Amino acid sequence: MKTLSTDTIRIYSARVTRLAGFAAMAILLGGVALQFVGRASAEDARVIPAPSMDEKASSANTETAVLAGGCFWGVQGVFQHVNGVISATSGYTGGSKNAAHYEMVGSGDTGHAESVRIVFDPHKISYGHLLQIYFSVAHDPTELNRQGPDTGTQYRSAIFPTSQSQADIAKAYIDQLNYAKVFDAAIVTKIEPARQFYAAEAYHQDFLTTHPSYPYIVINDLPKIKNLQHLFPGDYRADPVLVTASVSAK
Repeated sequence: MKTLSTDTIRIYSARVTRLAGFAAMAILLGGVALQFVGRASAEDARVIPAPSMDEKASSANTETAVLAGGCFWGVQGVFQHVNGVISATSGYTGGSKNAAHYEMVGSGDTGHAESVRIVFDPHKISYGHLLQIYFSVAHDPTELNRQGPDTGTQYRSAIFPTSQSQADIAKAYIDQLNYAKVFDAAIVTKIEPARQFYAAEAYHQDFLTTHPSYPYIVINDLPKIKNLQHLFPGDYRADPVLVTASVSAK
């Protein structure tokens, strides 16, 4: 595990505070509580039907999707392990450029959501299939303005389509899943078109991979990677495509 600087620890303090109760329980119960929470998180994912509407064959070499579903550490980590994904970058979407900073977004007043920009090869994976993974593994689409221990509009479930085709597919899929009552409650995911994505600070990129022992990652995010491997074995890639690797290659 990488040693965190004082400034970085200060920035992460909000999430550490939310985990304090879990940590205390784990100490008192000899780790049983931590294992229970991890197991409960792992059970959140579910098998869902593929979208009945998807994109037609594309002549483009790449396509971009922008998705939000709680803390971007886990969402980024999931899609970095998906075959056909070229890059997955954590960032902010929904607010202004001036407000696209972690400590400001954390207030919940900027309009931004922690999000992930996914560049993918449409010849290897479709937009609709990315949404299937998003709804099944990456987050719980029935939670309004929260995911796990995180609360606030910055953790909302939202799709930021980069084309009208993506918007149509996303709406049709949400309608399909709600009609089939796949989840125990209605999907609250919002479709928010025409929003600009801003990349997050460097220390947030690849966080799941570089900090696999960080308590928040262990409890909330590593189960998502296991679920991806279990539910979508044909899509799972053991070696994630990392932001730091793509930057160093330039």
